[in-house]
Amino acid sequence: MQIRGSEQTSLSWTGDLLALGFFENATELTADLAKLDERLGGVLQELIQEMEFKGKGGQKVLARVGAQTPIRKILLIGLGKIENFGAEVLLQAAAAAARAAKGEKVKTLALALPQLQHQPALTAQRLAEGVLLALHQDTRFKSDPEDKTLKLETVELLELGDQSAAIAQGEIVSGGVVLAKELVAAPANEVTPQTFADVAADLAQTYGLELEILEEADCQALGMGAFLGVGKASELPPKFIHLAYRPPNPVKKLAIVGKSLTFDSGGLNIKGAGSGIETMKMDMGGGGATLGAAKAIAQLKPPVEVHFICAATENMISGKALHPGDILRASNGKTIEVNNTDAEGRLTLADALVFAEKLEVDAIVDLATLTGACIVALGDDIAGLWSPDESLAAAIKTAGEAVGEKFWVMPLEEKYFEGLKSPIADMKNTGPRAGGSITAALFLKQFIEKTPWAHLDVAGPVWAEKGNGLHSAGATGFPVRTLVEWVLNQA
Repeated sequence: MQIRGSEQTSLSWTGDLLALGFFENATELTADLAKLDERLGGVLQELIQEMEFKGKGGQKVLARVGAQTPIRKILLIGLGKIENFGAEVLLQAAAAAARAAKGEKVKTLALALPQLQHQPALTAQRLAEGVLLALHQDTRFKSDPEDKTLKLETVELLELGDQSAAIAQGEIVSGGVVLAKELVAAPANEVTPQTFADVAADLAQTYGLELEILEEADCQALGMGAFLGVGKASELPPKFIHLAYRPPNPVKKLAIVGKSLTFDSGGLNIKGAGSGIETMKMDMGGGGATLGAAKAIAQLKPPVEVHFICAATENMISGKALHPGDILRASNGKTIEVNNTDAEGRLTLADALVFAEKLEVDAIVDLATLTGACIVALGDDIAGLWSPDESLAAAIKTAGEAVGEKFWVMPLEEKYFEGLKSPIADMKNTGPRAGGSITAALFLKQFIEKTPWAHLDVAGPVWAEKGNGLHSAGATGFPVRTLVEWVLNQA
């Protein structure tokens, strides 16, 4: 399938399916659309009236025009209120058009959609991302997958001109998202700590990244007692992965740290009925997105040095398992009383953050499927964002808005740390139920000394139970696009 920008308009284009975007209560046909309607025998006006199409967000009308017309089918897409138009709306519109093209088994598709901020290149990139992500299929584990061979051969982005560079960037970013999606979607018997290391090695070899993999003995030598404590019960050895993209003369140095629990049983505080334990293959969503971002950034080659860190292990149950009440010592010397073995992700991140800060970077971002409390607070579509550095928080939120991924800045309420205090150690790994996502962030904060740092709790958005238009049900690859945008914005 080829995606290309075009000088053509909706009036001049000929092909199988033309997708037209309309803002809410702005469906009057004027200029080229009026001429197109006349050319098509009034079918546009007829569709709008008969289907009561008002341009509301998510509204879609698809109809066959006729065999004797230059366009076989028309898709009307509602974009919602014009004041709410942005990347997310454009991505969803492109995704809707791509899914319609696939369902109708057409060979050619044209998108006639508004520009983002009057920027044709940015618009082309987002449209390409929307099309590619909507059409992604994961049939790796099907013995006899249905024949859903894509018939679509060409997607033309009307009135944008030649945007080959922007479209290529969209393809690269989408490739990073797909890697994250496929890592997160794969079961725990397919994606293990060793698999994580293998994927990192493949990225390093393919794209010229530096790779360091610390084995268990290496982690012991560095005093990573928190990370190693989590993996004690697993028969699979842990892998501490450090990928680095090092351009010449970098303008900044950054670190991205992803929680990489390839399966989380809860440990001896085992997850019970209704806990979603069967989906805990996705507890490495942060690490999957970290590797997806590494893939994209290595190809885009910004003048920013980026370190990608994944402390990969399993949280299992055996005679060697971490006990509730055990005390672990992290690599910065701080001690942790483990009062809940199912709050394990923060333990792995503790040592990963200490490692990241020793790299002397300008900023650290960690991302993790860390707490159910964040889902309770923000739902499935919005990630929590904590940072003591307002400029860093603003930069991430801005990057998310630019790509259509949602973050909400949450408070680092210092007095809540009282709930984490332990009478026999420096801290406990969990506090009271109330404010659970905040105390989790405050826990992580104890392992950063001075580097600007942000924590992203992505427990909700990394997985979609019903699909969300842009992605099918399952893994979403969130927030690869935000991470890439954030890095590119530092150049």
